Amino acid sequence: MTMNTLKDLYIDQLKDLYSACKQSMSVVTEMGRVAQSRELAEALIAGNEGISRGMEALASLCNEHGEDPTGEHCKGMEGLVTEARKHALQADFGDDAVRDAAIITQYQRLTHYAIAGYGCLRSFANRLELDGDGAVLQDCLERTRDGDVHMTQLAEGGINKAAAQA
Repeated sequence: MTMNTLKDLYIDQLKDLYSACKQSMSVVTEMGRVAQSRELAEALIAGNEGISRGMEALASLCNEHGEDPTGEHCKGMEGLVTEARKHALQADFGDDAVRDAAIITQYQRLTHYAIAGYGCLRSFANRLELDGDGAVLQDCLERTRDGDVHMTQLAEGGINKAAAQA
């Protein structure tokens, strides 16, 4: 697709972020299965629910613009998912708290990609005077940021301390 207008770029990035979210769900599920902290496992389940809601919002926005959200493959998220598997799932850990700290690290990297995507999309929507789209994307951005803050609280609230004592 040729990007001739900001609207073209906006639609392209909606699809890219949809792909990113779709790719991240499997690794978040996997990390949730191996997390030893109950609170972390619950946060990852909630994270996947948030990712799913974001995908629904992105699909709805694409459909409203006559576009199919599928077909794009986000190479950036592909790399982040590969890194998450390598550093949080496939690495050897001698301590469960250290693995949990690694899981938080990788989850937050995935989340920060989504935060950047939602923020850019919201700015594009606002510039294009797509106020309804902007509001939907702002909500997705806030929910994603809230999940990121919660992970930081888990890390600083005890997981990193336990990992440091390993």
